[in-house]
Amino acid sequence: MKQIVISILLWLVLLPTAQAVEKASDLDALLDQVRRERILEQQENQRREAEFITARDDQERLLAEAKAQLSYQEQRSALLNQTFHDYELGLAQRETLLAEKSGSLGELFGTVRQMTSDSSAVLENSITAMQIPGRSELLTLMAERKEQPDIEELREFWLMLQEEMTESGKVARFSVPVIKASGLVEESEVIRIGVFTAFSNGKFLRYLPETGNLVELGRQPVERLRRVIADFESSSAQMLKPVVIDPTRGAIMSLLVQAPDWKERIQQGGWIGFIILGLGAIGLLIALQRSIYLMIVGRGVATQKRQSEVSMKNPLGRVLSVYSENSNQDIETLSLKLDEAILREIPKIERGLITLAVLAAITPMLGLLGTVSGMIDTFQSITLFGTGDPKLMSGGISQALVTTELGLAVAIPILLIHSALSGKSNRLVQILDEESSSIVAHKAERQNGNTD
Repeated sequence: MKQIVISILLWLVLLPTAQAVEKASDLDALLDQVRRERILEQQENQRREAEFITARDDQERLLAEAKAQLSYQEQRSALLNQTFHDYELGLAQRETLLAEKSGSLGELFGTVRQMTSDSSAVLENSITAMQIPGRSELLTLMAERKEQPDIEELREFWLMLQEEMTESGKVARFSVPVIKASGLVEESEVIRIGVFTAFSNGKFLRYLPETGNLVELGRQPVERLRRVIADFESSSAQMLKPVVIDPTRGAIMSLLVQAPDWKERIQQGGWIGFIILGLGAIGLLIALQRSIYLMIVGRGVATQKRQSEVSMKNPLGRVLSVYSENSNQDIETLSLKLDEAILREIPKIERGLITLAVLAAITPMLGLLGTVSGMIDTFQSITLFGTGDPKLMSGGISQALVTTELGLAVAIPILLIHSALSGKSNRLVQILDEESSSIVAHKAERQNGNTD
């Protein structure tokens, strides 16, 4: 096997020579050609050997340079590590020395950062930012920066606080764009009372820190407060005038304007509330009619008591007319006739009182019905949306209690009126009873005197 491989290799090497021999015209030419090929091959081998030796020398030289560079870098790294270690020790010593020498200065600067952060929010949300804009940028920078503030920045911070305190005690007039309730922006003269309240043209304003604008309240407080600020706007600077101030910087005012008025309260009561008010109106009409009637009857009875002539226009006169018609009857018959006349007058006197009593009793029950219905709706809302929003619960409960309030507001006056009318009617019936008893007593005395 080995011999076969050697034979194949020799054949491959001698193949070009054989081809050349075939092409050669004679043996001399072949010999010359072989010699030339050998010389060229030797030259090529010498060249390749020279290149290899040169490359080897270059590689040795590069290796030597790399080793030298590695040694240099190792020495330099050791030197830098030592220098870094020395600097770390020096820095730690200087930091310790700085902490010792600064003492409470670091705590002071920490307090300054905290104060600048808090003051930045205060100045940004203050209504004075309309007149003095751009104050919070420096404070925000001082609060977020890690470097200690310099003396000029501390002075500027102190001047801002002093300026804010000074403005908080002033009544200032200035012109700025105001967002009206309709959404339009108009240039208006604004009066600012310290940092608490601002108003323009008799209407209260609210400051929006997000946009830096003054906006007119969509719903103004009661007319009495608006008249106070309108009077203050029309006064001169030398005059002392009362003015409305919200010490919570708008919190109380926002609650006041959100409170529903009496019309909205009635609307919150729903259809049950309107029924209660309708029954209350009916009760008041009945009470008014009965009051006028009992007043007229009372005057007629009082007049009849003072005169001897019998008048059929009042209950007492009608009762006395029965005595006149039956004066010849015996005492028992006359007494029965008078009682019958009084019983005929009682329904006229007490008419409508039962209706008032029923209305006084039914209106609170209707109010309770509305409250129960409202509470059911509130609990259904809680079931759907949960209890995450307390305003949802409180608003629903407040609306549910409106009907109870309406029911009590209607029932209490009707109950008092019913009590007053019942007392007055009872007094009239008592007068009729007294007069009839007096008539019977006088007749009995006369009969006894005649018998004697």
